[in-house]
Amino acid sequence: MTETLAAPVTGPVTGPVTGPATAPMSAGKPRRGTLRTLLMPLAIDVAAPMACYYLLHGALGTSEVTALAVSGVIPAVRVIAGIVSDRTMNALAGLTLAVNVAGIALSFVTGDARMMIAKDSALSGVISLFMMLTAFTARPVMTQGMRAFITRGNAAREAAWERLANGARFRRAERRFTGIWGAALLADCVARLIGAFTLPVSTMVWLSNVLLIAALAVGLVVAGAFGSGPIMWMINNEVRGNAR
Repeated sequence: MTETLAAPVTGPVTGPVTGPATAPMSAGKPRRGTLRTLLMPLAIDVAAPMACYYLLHGALGTSEVTALAVSGVIPAVRVIAGIVSDRTMNALAGLTLAVNVAGIALSFVTGDARMMIAKDSALSGVISLFMMLTAFTARPVMTQGMRAFITRGNAAREAAWERLANGARFRRAERRFTGIWGAALLADCVARLIGAFTLPVSTMVWLSNVLLIAALAVGLVVAGAFGSGPIMWMINNEVRGNAR
């Protein structure tokens, strides 16, 4: 239905990449507030719009275009509320809002409910291409989130990161992490775009979310194995070596 890439997805994930920085977590169990922060956008952006669509279209008999447009307002309102609350708008929040508004408008203009499904693919596609492009720069976009997850605000781990940051092996792992996430979201984009124009809209309403979750799961596993995993191993070794 709509994209949700919250702090974790680098957590993405995937993560799934947005949201203000929070205080570092301890190495123990995640705090309840942190879990709520991660799960609330997922509930609002995935569960609520899907329930709204099936209620309006399946139970009340409204058209697919109307049901999808109304359900698409829910995540748009969440993004706007976040912008008002934080008094700032990052690029991803702006892109998410613009794609949602454009998808709703285009659906009404064309009368084609499939355009609402396709807009989610467009958002995944843009984000994935941006990720893959930054993977070839000095600052891959996923590095900041990965660093917070690996160092956990620990001074010794932060210092180890700084010492290793310019190493060729470390940099390759950084780039792989962001590149893999970009590839996973690009595959999601292609799969959902094909489904949007070949499968029934009522099927894609739930299948679109399944495909996104599958892409995030693949991103977590593969990026962890070839990106954040090697970096965490290097950080752990560096911390132990420096403590001797």
